[in-house]
Amino acid sequence: MVLKKIILPIIVLSQFCCTSLWFVGNAVIGDLMSRFNLEPSALGNLTSAVQFGFILGTFLFAILTIADRFSPSKVFFVSAIIASFFNVFIVFGTHSLFSLVLLRFFTGFFLAGIYPVGMKIASDYFELGLGKSLGFLVGALVLGTAFPHLLQGFSGVINWEIMIYTTSVLSCLGGLLIFLFVPNGPYKKSMQKFDITLCYKIFKIQDFRKSAFGYFGHMWELYTFWTFVPLLIKGYANFHNNVALNIPLLSFAVIAIGSLGCIISGYLSQKIETKSVAITALTLSCICCLVSPLFFLLNSEIIFILFLMFWGMVVIADSPLFSTMVAQNVAPEHKGTALTIVNSIGFSITIVSIQLFNYLLNTTHVKFLFVLLALGPLGGLFAFFKYAKK
Repeated sequence: MVLKKIILPIIVLSQFCCTSLWFVGNAVIGDLMSRFNLEPSALGNLTSAVQFGFILGTFLFAILTIADRFSPSKVFFVSAIIASFFNVFIVFGTHSLFSLVLLRFFTGFFLAGIYPVGMKIASDYFELGLGKSLGFLVGALVLGTAFPHLLQGFSGVINWEIMIYTTSVLSCLGGLLIFLFVPNGPYKKSMQKFDITLCYKIFKIQDFRKSAFGYFGHMWELYTFWTFVPLLIKGYANFHNNVALNIPLLSFAVIAIGSLGCIISGYLSQKIETKSVAITALTLSCICCLVSPLFFLLNSEIIFILFLMFWGMVVIADSPLFSTMVAQNVAPEHKGTALTIVNSIGFSITIVSIQLFNYLLNTTHVKFLFVLLALGPLGGLFAFFKYAKK
């Protein structure tokens, strides 16, 4: 039997391995565009395909209450293996944008059995200190998301096919680790029967609704920031007379440092009220959106990079805490479904945000675009305090 003290590191490692599939398409987009003659808009389309697949997957997983009726460890394992296969098919044959979108869509679909289910597994093991545990878990998601950018930074040494193979192997490894070493947790409670109305019922809980809407505002900003941060860095370099910046490695650093933000916020939630830490992080990321043009105009790449690193920390720091509040405000046997439906709606919001950015790229300078991301945090803060007063 695996000791409980190493359960969390195993879950965290598995989450990192499997979520490396998420943004690998973005990391190799330049190679895909040249190999398959794609237009620049392919970046937004392929990113949205993963998001849309994840949205549909999480919606179906939630409606069918998969994570609450079946062993979450087995769901995680099967999803990781299937997602890895759809990912690796990118390197075989000649593809059009349509076929690539389909492959990324199905990769995203089965990521629905990884990210929220991983949080469900953690919540079945850690009732006390859940915020800290999810801080590490979401931190692993952040590193997994950033990892392909790190590989791309060494593109002169590692070709794009190797990046695809590597992330697929990592996903299989992550799924296997969960299957072999993480059985059902001691606090797991299974639903006794299927209830198709469960998603509707949990949204009637006021504290759940408050946490969910805070999460939704956070999601408007998060994935669009992650998707287009390389474009922001490139725009800065071009605007300031081609400042020499390693865009892939810097993108990796800006995204990856978010894992530190998650860990810090998780530890802070042990000392300070969870909702206070979450709201502070959401407010700080909102401020970053609003002042981003000012830092873009500064003729100091060091200050600009430090600003992006800070933004990279606070943009994700609230995520594990909103998820913690979501899990804590429903019955134990409904946690998996609650986390999954909130993920589904949250990622639906990212589609709108990413596609809006994709559309505005042709008409708006990049230095002003990121101000629009403030709409999400502002809406999340408004909804959170609105429901808090009821």
